[in-house]
Amino acid sequence: MTPGPAGSARPHAAQSRPATPPMIMNDARPALVLVTGGSGFIATHCIVQLLAAGYRVRTTVRSLQREPEVRATLRSAGADAGDRLAFAAADLTADAGWDEAAAGCDYVLHVASPFPVDVPKHEDELVVPAREGALRVLRASRGAGVKRVVQTSSFAAVGYGHPPLERPFDESDWTNLDGGGLTAYVKSKTLAERAAWSFMGREGGDMELAVVNPVGVFGPALGADFSTSIEIIKRMLDGALPGLPRITFGAVDVRDVADLHLKAMTHPEAAGERFLAVAGDFLSLRDMALVLRQRMGQAARRVPSRELPDWLLRVVALVDKSVGQIVPELGKRKNATSDKARRVLGWAPRTADDAIVATAESLVRLGLVKR
Repeated sequence: MTPGPAGSARPHAAQSRPATPPMIMNDARPALVLVTGGSGFIATHCIVQLLAAGYRVRTTVRSLQREPEVRATLRSAGADAGDRLAFAAADLTADAGWDEAAAGCDYVLHVASPFPVDVPKHEDELVVPAREGALRVLRASRGAGVKRVVQTSSFAAVGYGHPPLERPFDESDWTNLDGGGLTAYVKSKTLAERAAWSFMGREGGDMELAVVNPVGVFGPALGADFSTSIEIIKRMLDGALPGLPRITFGAVDVRDVADLHLKAMTHPEAAGERFLAVAGDFLSLRDMALVLRQRMGQAARRVPSRELPDWLLRVVALVDKSVGQIVPELGKRKNATSDKARRVLGWAPRTADDAIVATAESLVRLGLVKR
């Protein structure tokens, strides 16, 4: 199924105004939301906002031994979890645990997906758990009578494998898997989202699906377990980069990504739709470095500002697979628009510059930057 205004994934009539989150259900209890991958960067911020809004939350972790760590992270973010937060053990690579995790839930935020810093030995290490994990979550959600699933996809499923475009990418665009030069991560996010929409068209029944497609997610780290995007800022601050590749990508604050998930979870017009999460025009790594140098003072003294020549990176890529992943993007200018999320859901994100600075400030505050 292709997301859009018609079809079985969108049975309810649209309304002109955002809906008030239906926190109180028929049994007079707050709605229960399952958040997959609760130890992850985006998922943790989603849990913080759900708890603040009064929801009950159940979150999955691969091992329940991580529960104390996740609870400590939430406390550090000021989240009052109490007995409104519960944990379930489930892994994207296995069926066990997903039916129990989804049981009794009103909504599901499927955030969990692998995004490693290092290059996988084979693309299936990312593609299979992303695609099959999404299907496991959808099957369990449908079986539990969940009203709506919000799946975290990515701009990776939107804007790759294409010749240069003059216009910004939007939700009507899909990554071209035959376009060449695609990383395993790009393939995994595209195939996982495609599989989710296909499932909804075949087997979704009355359940609804909405998808959030963030660009690079920045903003406050809550601990040492953070995203690959945050690692870019950390390496800049640490002086671990001798120079900056000529690549460009979008930025958005993780708090705004979480907010968009909550809006997509309850707004009537979000059912059956994709929403790009991008704070503004795409930035080069040099743009980001200059923001850090201008606003972070002494903490940014090691941040480089010199761009590396493309030929040098192509030579390095011959022996370093991680560098090889960015070579197809060297010198490319892309852009994307979040007009749909702003217009339909009333989403109002922070600026990209503020998201980048918030990232750096949190890394310094947590003592994760070299002194």
